[in-house]
Amino acid sequence: MNTIVLLKTSQIIICALLIFLVLIQAKGTGLTSGLKSSFGAYRSLRGIEKAVFVLTITSAVLLVLNSLGILLLS
Repeated sequence: MNTIVLLKTSQIIICALLIFLVLIQAKGTGLTSGLKSSFGAYRSLRGIEKAVFVLTITSAVLLVLNSLGILLLS
């Protein structure tokens, strides 16, 4: 399979994953929105929220690297 086609396909998959991860972190509608509204103080991310946060950053970095790969190989 052509490298450019593989990179473009992975670009679409990474974009869809990144959109999904950002949407589930939307303020006020996150995974634990009921708990967040009951606490007034700042709290650190734990458990699945932290995993989603790390996955979001990782997928964003992969998106940038993939974009640079497509740009350099075109």
